[in-house]
Amino acid sequence: MDKPVGLAVHAGVGTSEKTLVDFLLEIFPEIKNVGDDPEVRPGIVHRLDKETSGVMIVARNQKAFEYLKDLFKNRKIEKKYLAVVHGKLKVKEGRVEGEMGRSKKDFRKQALVRGKISVRKERYSLTFYKVKKEFEKYSLLEVSPKTGRMHQIRVHLHSIGHPIVGDKKYTFKEFKKISAPRMLLHAVSIRFIGQGDEKYFFENQPSAEFENFPKEKSL
Repeated sequence: MDKPVGLAVHAGVGTSEKTLVDFLLEIFPEIKNVGDDPEVRPGIVHRLDKETSGVMIVARNQKAFEYLKDLFKNRKIEKKYLAVVHGKLKVKEGRVEGEMGRSKKDFRKQALVRGKISVRKERYSLTFYKVKKEFEKYSLLEVSPKTGRMHQIRVHLHSIGHPIVGDKKYTFKEFKKISAPRMLLHAVSIRFIGQGDEKYFFENQPSAEFENFPKEKSL
């Protein structure tokens, strides 16, 4: 399925509007008992941030849920994202890795352990990136997270000095006044092998506002 920007996946603290789960239950009521925590996130195997758009997979029965959960756990699902970031990267293709968790300085944020930065409940994280296109002040990246930590891509790109355009939480002061139509992070594709060895590939291109932003802002 394709999750639109601005839609929370499931209810949480401060969430009052309808969520993706609410809409899914209307269309697929059979998912109401599926998952590790079906009362909160029935059928949800992985999540996207509210301001991130793109491809998600949802389990419609417990057998599928357990299978997909195992694939994610063993890093057998290939996910690719597109991200527009501030600046030009000196290293055009690389990786960001390290322990990350909830920041001890600000509980509302996740953080990557670096120097004096420490976190709670640290867990290993790994993201690969590649520059696809460069503009005057921005770069379009293809990003492949190999682990699934909360806010992982946003934290990793911020940690190397190139936060995502439109990200209000993980950015630098000089970028806060730059206007963007949305946070420019989009889950473009998911690839995995099914229970019967079928090959699955789902892809969804980002919206026009995503595609046009760097062109408009870099002229």
